[in-house]
Amino acid sequence: MSRRRQFLLGAALTLAAGLLGLYLLGRLEPYQETLEHGPAPEARANPYLAAEHFLRRRGLPVQRADDLQPLAELPSAGQTLLLLGDRQHMSPAQAERLLDWAAQGGHLLFVAERLWDEDEQASGDLLFDRLGIQQYQSGQLDDADSEAEAEDAQLEPLEEPNRYPELTQLYLENEEEPAYIDFDTDFHLYDAQNRAHAWANSAAATHMLQLYHGDGLITVLSDAWIWRNERIADYDNAWLLWYLAQDSAVTLLYRADRDGLMTLLLRHFPQALVALGLLLALGLWHVGLRQGPLQQPSSPSRRQLREHLRGCADFLLRRSGQHSLLQGLQQDIQRRARQRHPGFERLGVAEQWQVLSRLTRQPPKAISQAMRPLPKQRLAAADFTRQVAHLQALRNAL
Repeated sequence: MSRRRQFLLGAALTLAAGLLGLYLLGRLEPYQETLEHGPAPEARANPYLAAEHFLRRRGLPVQRADDLQPLAELPSAGQTLLLLGDRQHMSPAQAERLLDWAAQGGHLLFVAERLWDEDEQASGDLLFDRLGIQQYQSGQLDDADSEAEAEDAQLEPLEEPNRYPELTQLYLENEEEPAYIDFDTDFHLYDAQNRAHAWANSAAATHMLQLYHGDGLITVLSDAWIWRNERIADYDNAWLLWYLAQDSAVTLLYRADRDGLMTLLLRHFPQALVALGLLLALGLWHVGLRQGPLQQPSSPSRRQLREHLRGCADFLLRRSGQHSLLQGLQQDIQRRARQRHPGFERLGVAEQWQVLSRLTRQPPKAISQAMRPLPKQRLAAADFTRQVAHLQALRNAL
């Protein structure tokens, strides 16, 4: 092919490729697609991460604690402590420490965890029982209370019906409309000692109580799910968090369990634990130390045939027992007797013993003592040796 033809073919292919590219570019349409990767690892590990960021954006200093240790150095005045962790293992001393901290001017907020037990006249929640607050299921409220509320409503002038009965309404002074929060309406808070000065209700129950405690303030909620990452943006949930924590520094507490035994020992007795560890290490070293020099294995060159035979005999004696060795000698004697006296196996026992006596020139008493059936019990060492000697003498004589 000439150069001119090669040039024309290359130009045609280039032109075709360009036209195809222009056609494909004309058919393409740009679009945007958002890929949802779910919550970040930090959000999955911290269910109240959004609440922390929200409070910081509102200008409030926020810190997070995993136990009650920071409470010893946390000032009460100008502080709000959000106790959102599990309190089922809280000790009485820790509960008293929290209430004393609030009485000195702090704002303590915690969540109800247990229902009131009428039989026990207690709920088991140390903070609730000390404050006289009781929690019930909304469906178990007394019918008498409902009837009394209905009678009071008949005496009062008619009001505008509640447009959102499933939401909790919080009324503030100088505000025409209430704030709406979606608490779980399955639970109801009851102030048995009538100490609360503020509260928030839904159509079915009370979900927030506020009461003064010493120089401080205590807020009790029926649940804190409204401030989790997935629900804090609903309704006025975030606003309620800011309203309760405004003008104060906030501490979020996720754990309120008592410290374990090992944690307390490490905190108060570290030197004793180190001494105990060293003592255990020395004891193990002493127990594991060999007593005396190591015994070297015997040289293979000094072993003799007699030692091997003795070792085999000891092994057979331990493995098979006395009766197996003695029966083996008796069977060997009978085999040799059959070779020297044909038809030996068809004779009776007495006749066999007579034949053996004649062949070995041994008295019949020695033959009967050697060839008699063996006893079931184990023989003494001397009797066993004597029996072996008789059998070997008979076998050697054949």
